[in-house]
This record gives sequence, structure tokens and C-alpha cells, in this order.
Amino acid sequence: MSFKNLNLISPILEALEQEGYTQPTSIQSQAIPFILEKKDLLGCAQTGTGKTAAFALPIIQLLESKISDNRGKRTVKSLILTPTRELAIQIGDSFSAYGRNTRVNHAVIFGGVSQNAQVEALKRGVDILVATPGRLLDLMNQGFIKLDHIEIFVLDEADRMLDMGFIHDIKKILTKLPAKKQSLFFSATMAPEIKKLAETILVNPSKVEVAPVSSAAETVNQSVYYVEKSNKKGLLIHLLKDPAIPQALIFTRTKHGADRISKDLTKAGITAEAIHGNKSQNARQRALENFKLKKIRVLVATDIAARGIDIEKLSHVINYELPNEPETYVHRIGRTGRAGANGIAIAFCDTEERAYLRAINKLIAKEIPVIKEHPFDGPGIEVPKSTNSGRSAGPKQSQPGASKQSSKPSGGGKPKWFGRKKSHGNNKQSNNNKTSKEAR
Repeated sequence: MSFKNLNLISPILEALEQEGYTQPTSIQSQAIPFILEKKDLLGCAQTGTGKTAAFALPIIQLLESKISDNRGKRTVKSLILTPTRELAIQIGDSFSAYGRNTRVNHAVIFGGVSQNAQVEALKRGVDILVATPGRLLDLMNQGFIKLDHIEIFVLDEADRMLDMGFIHDIKKILTKLPAKKQSLFFSATMAPEIKKLAETILVNPSKVEVAPVSSAAETVNQSVYYVEKSNKKGLLIHLLKDPAIPQALIFTRTKHGADRISKDLTKAGITAEAIHGNKSQNARQRALENFKLKKIRVLVATDIAARGIDIEKLSHVINYELPNEPETYVHRIGRTGRAGANGIAIAFCDTEERAYLRAINKLIAKEIPVIKEHPFDGPGIEVPKSTNSGRSAGPKQSQPGASKQSSKPSGGGKPKWFGRKKSHGNNKQSNNNKTSKEAR
């Protein structure tokens, strides 16, 4: 199937062609027809599945048909509510790309920066508003935003919204929306509280579900090192000495931990920056941009970066600290191995994190291979007998410290991912999630 089969208008098809996108992903091919029919939608899809384009493309088309040629001030007709500033900016970029040949315009508002430029954009009039809950409520209270004319409402990353404590803000915003509207609800998980929230928003929704959160991407090669907490820094620096790791996104549980690791790596001669909620918006955007432009080799992040940030061709994700929620692990490693490309996910597990690792193995329904006999597997490190400790994520060149025995896959020779050309979508596959290039 191509985008031409989804009844999209030619200005959008031309924009997609200019972006190099040819085939829709699974969620796009399923969701776009429902949205174009103006139905409410319940979408269960994790990041990396092309979810943003699944709602952005039909929204642009529906609103383009309603824009008149008069020069009167435009009112906000579509609201996309999203949990983080980074995701809001990324969604805004998507609307810019896909709507470049249409008359539809948009604005992005989020906290952490001066509101002046955002207010000026609102005064000029916008069709689509991408917003985080806090800044939206703030500008609504100041009288700069009214939601009386909303025709399409999107709640994106609903589970993340609840995790971050935005439920009360969301309920306040919902009371200001018109009763008659089209609502689109997206979440990576469908826990009971998520379903309850969806039921309060949606009316007879069509349902689309792809790539359940328990499914780690098949293109991601996973491994775990058992290491005591005090030796994690040494192991990390040891691994990053390997040029086979061109760039890495490293996850920690705390903001302080992210800052500390960034400083330690910098002292070791490894270019690194941290990104988390205590950083100013400008600092966060600068760090992310430096990473995307390969000006720095390592980005250290808390889970604010676990979803919604699309870093093209990212080769490695390292879980310096395992998350206490197994679903978060899946979201973290989903930053690599995207759009059919290959990726590598490495995890560190200390004694206190064994329970977290067991929960992750249970969720993904397999045991993550253990790298044994590395330079930091000293006294006190005991690999549980139940784990698949004989397998390795790769040879010594790419996984420093791996034993010779464990560095060879069962079939002999190099493991599948080592030295293999990354197929950033050039391989032909029947799965719509692995296309020549996919819209985000």
C-alpha cells in the first residue's frame, strides 16, 4: 500500500514525497481512513510506529477543506495535547513538513520559555495548536486562548500524561472543549485508568492497535551486564572507548544522576551533555540538537526523553540504571532500531536492580542475554543461574569485556548485527512498519 491509496489530497502527497516517505506504517494505514471519516479513534501504539503522521496528515486535510479565502482571524480548530516540550516541538515540525503545501497553519506552546512569541502567534490566528497542559491552561487563564471552536481534539501519549501527573490539568481542559467534536486518543499502554479516561473522551470510537508495548523491536539487539553500582561508571567509560559505539543515548533514573554521568564522561574525554526537566528549555533543545548533529557523542537523559524524541539512525541505547517500570525499558530501547534499522541496547544491572530485570524479562517474554567476564565483574557479582548467561550481544570488538566463549553466537562466526549494513528502510519488506522511509 502507498499513501496514494489513503485518499490523501495531492498537496499532502507532494509533501510526503518531498520528505521521502512512500509507504504508510501499520497505524497510518489503519488510522487515517477512520480519521478522514471524522470518527473518534482509540489508538494503542508505542513511539516509533509513525503515530504522529497518523493523526497529522488527516487533520491537515480536514482543516484545509474548511479554510476560506477571507483574511479574517483564524480560530483554533484542532488541539493536540502532549506531555513534554520536546514532543510538542517534534509534532510541530511534523505539521510544518506535511502541511507545507496547504494553507493550514499551526502554533506550538509549552512552558519553560517566555510566552511572548507564543502569544504573538496566537494573536495572528492559528488553525492547529500543539500544547503542553501547563502552558495551555496558563494562557487560557490569561485570556489568550479559547477552545470554543475546537473540531478535532488529540490526546497524545495519554499514559505518559498520567505518569507525569497531568490528569487534573487534562480534566480542566476537557471542560472547556465543545461537546461536539472529533476526539483522537493515543496511548502506548491501556491500563484500567487509561481506559477509564478514554471512555470519558471518546464516543463510539474506532480502535487501532499496533506494536504492543511488551514487544521490543526485533531490530534491537539487547544485552545486560551484571555490575555493582560503584563500578558502573568505570564500565560505561570502558564501553565508550570502543569506536564501534559512534553515539549513545544513556538513561538514568534521576536528574542528578544524569548530570553526574555527563560530567564524568566529559572528564574522561567523551563529549556528553545531559537533558532532563530541571534544564532550561533552551539548554535542552541545544543539547538535543548537538546530539542530532553529532557535535556530541553521548546524550544522558532521564525518561523525559524516553518517548517522542526521534533521533535518526541512533545506534546505541544504554540503560545505566534500569527503570522500575518494565514498560519504560521498552520505550527507552525503542529510541534505536527504528524504521527497519538495526540498533543495540545495553543494560547495566546491579544487585538492587535484579527485581527490575526480572520484571523486564517477564514483560518482553524472553531473557536478555548476559555479557560475562567483563573487566568490572569482580567479587560480589553473581550471575543468576536462571539467566541466559552463555549468550553475548556481540564480539569483543563491539562489546568490550565479553569473554571469547560468549562472543560467538551458536551458529559460529559473527552475530547477526555485527558488521551488517544498517537498512535504514531500504530493504523491501511486507511489514508496513519497515518501509523505504516512514513518516513519523
